[in-house]
Amino acid sequence: MTSLLQTDPRWTLTAVRYGTADARALTQALHQEQLATYGTADDPEATESVEFDAPHGLFLVAGLGDGPALACGGWRARSLSTAEIKRMYVAPPTRGQGLGRRILAALEQDALGRGHTELLLETGVHNLAALALYTACGYTPVRSYVPGRNPDINRALRKVVLQPAARPPRSGLLT
Repeated sequence: MTSLLQTDPRWTLTAVRYGTADARALTQALHQEQLATYGTADDPEATESVEFDAPHGLFLVAGLGDGPALACGGWRARSLSTAEIKRMYVAPPTRGQGLGRRILAALEQDALGRGHTELLLETGVHNLAALALYTACGYTPVRSYVPGRNPDINRALRKVVLQPAARPPRSGLLT
């Protein structure tokens, strides 16, 4: 069994614009999976690319060596102190290798390094692996922060960090 903490060192995380082909392909795959599971999902095309632009956000894709991008995730600012983790996705053949945890840690590090002390996210009730990951990483359930969400489908989670992390050098984040 592969430890969640032992992601293959050949995986690279790369900051990209949300509108790139890799980001769009991965978010569309996430969208299709959500539609198949729940019958409804937010359209990733409705999100403006600039929402993930620095310094108010970041979007990462992950690939193995110089192969195709197989995972992604981003954060965007909701306020001066609150960031929202969005579009976390790992392609099915790549799951179980700790890649989601690695992306989440990099997103948290970047958001916290930019002064955010509260992190919010949503996932679906049937996404047990994501719920387990977020709980293990210190997220706790909260009431939905998005108007009109269906509590039979959506789960909102929150993590509060009392002091923002020191801003790491950009080169240290993307390895």
